[in-house]
Amino acid sequence: MLFNSYEFIFIFLPVTLIGYYLAAKYIKNQAAKLFLIFASVCFYSYWDINNLPVLLASICVNYLFGRWLTANHSKKVLAAGVVFNLLFLAYYKYTNFIIENLNYLFDAGFAMQNIVLPLGISFFTFTQTAYLVDVYRGETKAYSKSDYLLFVTIFPHLIAGPILYHRDMIPQFSQSERYKINYKNLTYGILWFTIGLFKKVVIADKLAIYADRVFNATNNLTMLDAWGGSLAYTLQLYFDFSGYSEMAIGLGLMFNYNLPLNFNLPYRATSIIDFWRRWHMTLSAFLKNYLYIPLGGNRTGHHLRNIMITMFLGGLWHGAGWTFIFWGVLHGIYICINHLWRKTKYTLPQWLNWFITFNAVNIAWIFFRAATFSDAVNVLTAMFDVSKFAYPYSKFLAKYFDVFADKESTLIITDNLLMLIGFIVLSVLVLKKEKIERFNVYITATIIAAVFSYIVLQLGVETEFLYFQF
Repeated sequence: MLFNSYEFIFIFLPVTLIGYYLAAKYIKNQAAKLFLIFASVCFYSYWDINNLPVLLASICVNYLFGRWLTANHSKKVLAAGVVFNLLFLAYYKYTNFIIENLNYLFDAGFAMQNIVLPLGISFFTFTQTAYLVDVYRGETKAYSKSDYLLFVTIFPHLIAGPILYHRDMIPQFSQSERYKINYKNLTYGILWFTIGLFKKVVIADKLAIYADRVFNATNNLTMLDAWGGSLAYTLQLYFDFSGYSEMAIGLGLMFNYNLPLNFNLPYRATSIIDFWRRWHMTLSAFLKNYLYIPLGGNRTGHHLRNIMITMFLGGLWHGAGWTFIFWGVLHGIYICINHLWRKTKYTLPQWLNWFITFNAVNIAWIFFRAATFSDAVNVLTAMFDVSKFAYPYSKFLAKYFDVFADKESTLIITDNLLMLIGFIVLSVLVLKKEKIERFNVYITATIIAAVFSYIVLQLGVETEFLYFQF
């Protein structure tokens, strides 16, 4: 069940909202909490009920480790819990990657395993690993089973984040105002959801057409094709993932829960360090607080080494493939260069800082998107090979999009204008809860209704969010 599906928007969401508030009003808050847990489990099981035992097993084991740590405060218990999570994740996500590389290096002849990657496993594993570390640090309270279960399974974040932290979420579950319908929160929740849905359906899915065509045919690209495809994917990924994150924030608000902001206009960053403070912020916080700092951070004199280890593992977390690892290492190199540059005390104009940063990020995304290294190299080669420049238009793109066909031209121009307008508006608008709440409720409701109606008409074919694969 996708956030951008008719089943979710017109059946699951209204039924869950009504059931949640009715249970709180006519039974008690605990009943509403249990109902939301049940709805979240149903939401997860809708994809593939065979994944449910994996999720529940992870929750049960981590909860028991948490209770054990609370009673014993043992570093060995913490290590056992973290190792369990890492092995749990490694089995489902990296077994075939390891086998493939062993076969390549040693001609081992191991058979590939038929392992289906459970949706959201990276997110709920990291969420619970952070919880265990915080229990060991003495930063948690004694949480009930239902609070912990809702913390891990609450459906807006379950499939693709943001990564939640117990200190931010679990205290909300005991506050009585969370179980009474708040029309202001409901309105702004719908606004957030609509903005995210607009990003996904109207912008990201349109950009995906261009990006997919280019990355699926990397052997026959002009310079314009390569630049167009790379930029299309760079924008597609942002609008797709930030759209999901904002839909999750909106869904949380509908139930009176505050989920963390995950993006803060990352493509306006003027350095790579600045970029990682703006991009996938809950993951950046995890990598910093639970990996980089425990490695020694910048206190040991080996901060560049710690940065490289952190970004290497960050790339590996994103996917079981060398292209993802190279993407992480490349960003590690970027960050190290950024730190070394700062030591020179030499400054460049801000526009040049932005230009360098954006293009560095765009080049790195090519490895993130490409199926193989050779595909990535083909795109990069075409981008910088002036002999492959094509003017006034790319024959490659024209072949697929019929740019000059009369019956198609109006539709293509309309779509491109929508993408351009959406990009400009959503690049300028800083999506912070306090700023959105300044909008007049009635004007907001009118705008939401108009935009939402347009988006619903655009739904058509359902497309998964990119970060579902991670």
